[in-house]
Amino acid sequence: MEDLTAVVTGASSGIGRAAAVELARRGWRVALVGRDPARLDAAFSAVRDAATGPAPLTVRADFTSFASVREAAAELSKLDGIGVLANNAGAVSRGRHTTADGHEVTIQTNHLSPFLLSVLLRDRFRPGARIITTASMAHSWGTLDPTDFDRAGGVYSAWLAYGASKSANIAFAAEAARRWPDLLSFSFHPGVVKSNFGTPAARLFYRIAPGLSTPEQGADTLVYLATAPAGELVNGAYYDNRKVAMPKAYLTDPAFQAKVWERSLEITQP
Repeated sequence: MEDLTAVVTGASSGIGRAAAVELARRGWRVALVGRDPARLDAAFSAVRDAATGPAPLTVRADFTSFASVREAAAELSKLDGIGVLANNAGAVSRGRHTTADGHEVTIQTNHLSPFLLSVLLRDRFRPGARIITTASMAHSWGTLDPTDFDRAGGVYSAWLAYGASKSANIAFAAEAARRWPDLLSFSFHPGVVKSNFGTPAARLFYRIAPGLSTPEQGADTLVYLATAPAGELVNGAYYDNRKVAMPKAYLTDPAFQAKVWERSLEITQP
């Protein structure tokens, strides 16, 4: 793997950092993408210390900004042979907030910006490269409407918005497998991971609840999808604990997946 690069977004903490460390330990060159400079530097140090191959690198990106994503893509496009793109950056907004691009912050951070990054890096992937998108069983909480990604109007629910964004991740991964047949694309549920992610109530839960997964355990399926022989994997599938799982039925409809893709393309193109 020493001549291949893995791009990991949301790499400054949690499962993104854990996956970056493990891939570097296995000899991959890892490009860590994150927003917070201090946390990104700390993650870089951990990945550099674990690396058995080429030194890692960092790229700053704020996924609430399409302009920032385009800048990051321009930096990442200088790399040769991207073998894996781990679309792992994510957020939950406590209330309804709109980005500078005019979109609800959760759907832009969790879906629209990863979609844009994937499209912009399309020509930098090696044949057989893999796009791995961190989804969640939370997709069952919120219904996704491709005509209303921003969930305009009505009472805002942080977790319904988050669930809808995770639904978009699953639809994107399936459609990418169909549209880009020279690549592999997957989505996965990482489990309930002990982290500082989410609303204040969620972070409190993560601190006190027993039996939660560690970031390393949460990253296990991501690393598996990045490194397992292609013949063991089902292109376009949604995975849970290294096994193919069934998301909500409407997310498996190719016509629906195509609508999600076309609307996402329409929104993210300048």
